[in-house]
Amino acid sequence: MEIKKQLLSPDKLKPLFEDPMTLEFGKTFTDHMFTMRYGPDAGWKDPEIKPYQPLLLDPATVVFHYSQQVFEGQKAYWSPTGEILLFRPLENARRINRSAARMSIPEIPEDTFLEAECELLKVEKRWIPKLKGTSLYVRPVVIATEALLGAVRPSDSYLFFIILSPVGPFYKEGFNPVRLLVEKGLSRAASGGTGEAKTAGNYAGTIVATQIAKDKGFSQVLWLDAKERRYVEEVGTNNIFFVLDDTLVTPPLAGTILPGITRKSVLEMAGDLGIQTEERPISINEVVEGIESGRTTEIFGAGTAAVISPVGRINYDGKEYVINKNETGPWTKKFFDTLTGIQYGEVEDKHGWVHRVS
Repeated sequence: MEIKKQLLSPDKLKPLFEDPMTLEFGKTFTDHMFTMRYGPDAGWKDPEIKPYQPLLLDPATVVFHYSQQVFEGQKAYWSPTGEILLFRPLENARRINRSAARMSIPEIPEDTFLEAECELLKVEKRWIPKLKGTSLYVRPVVIATEALLGAVRPSDSYLFFIILSPVGPFYKEGFNPVRLLVEKGLSRAASGGTGEAKTAGNYAGTIVATQIAKDKGFSQVLWLDAKERRYVEEVGTNNIFFVLDDTLVTPPLAGTILPGITRKSVLEMAGDLGIQTEERPISINEVVEGIESGRTTEIFGAGTAAVISPVGRINYDGKEYVINKNETGPWTKKFFDTLTGIQYGEVEDKHGWVHRVS
């Protein structure tokens, strides 16, 4: 792919952050972005890296009215040897295409997706923080760009763009236990819907419950299934795991849960670390009863933004349940240390997950 490059002169570049650990997640952006357009005749075309800038879109653009859109979330890291590392980027390429298929959006060739990311990262490498716990967040997005009202059908044109954001820890608590509120009234996704697709509408529907939870002092919402309001599904920003009777248990992928790449990695590395896994329905009653009886010894979230996030307290039906004395458990720490060690190039990558941007 021949990527056109329109780069800023050195005197036009933004100043870098002073302390990357103080960066608010997703509020600082780099100097350049990648764009590529799709048309019904030529397919994907005009790949370009250019200065970060606003998008010029017609008020009738399909994405505004019918939310035909998909996106991804990844991170780039500096290795101890000065290499740019991406964690399992082909999994992101495959997932954005699965999401695109569900939203009737043309797929992006995997090699095109990866090349676009790597070329942009090489241009913007000065923005990658070097401290452990920091990274450069990568946000690929596809939006429908046809101007069309009334006819609810796939757009005939699309824009694929990638923007980058240097980030510190996702949660203000850092790698410390967070507090979750179990949502009983509202639902995130229903069977047959778009719950497993990474598309904007799935997140829009969670905002009100998440804000209510944060106003009450919680870090995030723990969602239950839409049908029975009984089975645990996921947290608003990550998948969820339970150490129950010395087994790592997580809800199964059944169309309503985002197939997280960190989730997949945890399950695949569990055997290396010596813990058995189960993917099965787990009710909220089993969770809280397990906490009270001592069977549930650890709970943690797994996702790109926070990587591994220990859960110290869960509030369900007005009652607070404390896990492991509100302390990070040994399995949670083991998964966090191993996974982040692989991502930063400090731990042996037995599975070939790390992609080096050369």
